[in-house]
Amino acid sequence: MNRAKMHRRNVTRLALLAVMVLVAVVFYLLVNSHPEKPKLFQYILSLRLPTLLCMIIACISIGAATLIFQSIVNNRIVTPALLGMNSIYSFLHTAAVFVLGTGSTLFLNANLAFAVDLLTMGVVGTLIYWYLFKKTGHNVLYIMLIGTVLSSLFGSVQSAMIRVMDPNEYDALLGSLVADFNNINGEIILFATIMLLVLAFVLRRELGLLDVITMGRNQAINLGVDYDNVIRKLLFGVVLCMAVATATIGPVSFLGLIVANMSRQIFKTYKHSHLMVGASLMGMLALIGGQMISQHLFHFTVPVSTFVTIAGGIYFLYLLLFKKGAY
Repeated sequence: MNRAKMHRRNVTRLALLAVMVLVAVVFYLLVNSHPEKPKLFQYILSLRLPTLLCMIIACISIGAATLIFQSIVNNRIVTPALLGMNSIYSFLHTAAVFVLGTGSTLFLNANLAFAVDLLTMGVVGTLIYWYLFKKTGHNVLYIMLIGTVLSSLFGSVQSAMIRVMDPNEYDALLGSLVADFNNINGEIILFATIMLLVLAFVLRRELGLLDVITMGRNQAINLGVDYDNVIRKLLFGVVLCMAVATATIGPVSFLGLIVANMSRQIFKTYKHSHLMVGASLMGMLALIGGQMISQHLFHFTVPVSTFVTIAGGIYFLYLLLFKKGAY
């Protein structure tokens, strides 16, 4: 298949995905929204629109971060969750409740909590992995190994705090440790959007080099790419994207694995511009669909992260068993 034909095919598939997302958005906003009752309809939309925007922000962040990370590592069955951002997030929230209690301003003020989450995960993640990246001779595999160790460390400390925590406070804490869209704070949307736009602008040159980076270190250097510097900046972008996504909706470990690999399977191209848009759109379909199931079928008793984790686990096994060339 020549390049022009492949490009037209991918653009067509992206357009179809966009239409499917648009249909899903309309269904999500209008199903059981009672448009015949204007005040109730307005109230329901005021709850659903912020949730929808947060899902879109999270999908763009997770889709882009996962594809960048997989291209850096040159492995399709890894996710940025291996860097430990989800563990840092859970540890921060648990520590805040353990030390300050559920009555503290940090726990009750969603804007302050979001700012602290984003700042702490961004600074800690960037400093740790930037330093380690330099210390390990720019070896990303060592970074993944250290990230796994740090995840275990944070998880162990968090588990110890939970064991001695008051059961009522743990019950209140649990809601913030899973991806749940029932209590979205709409005021964080603008901040998260600005963060992503600034990040995309700052890393625009490095993002444009992703297609070359995928060819490998030696080939990229031969083509004039400052490989180590580009990888360092892209890793910085991955950490901040995951910080934005996790601080916005909570940990969703398997979502990136699903959407990134499905995008590669559907579009079959090396162009990251197509892959990122496709991954973001498929993430939106997954989260919007999952939220509708949680909302209308299970009446909010089962969080969206449950569906994502089940589907992600099954898909991960599928990649391991039947897609030998994926890693």
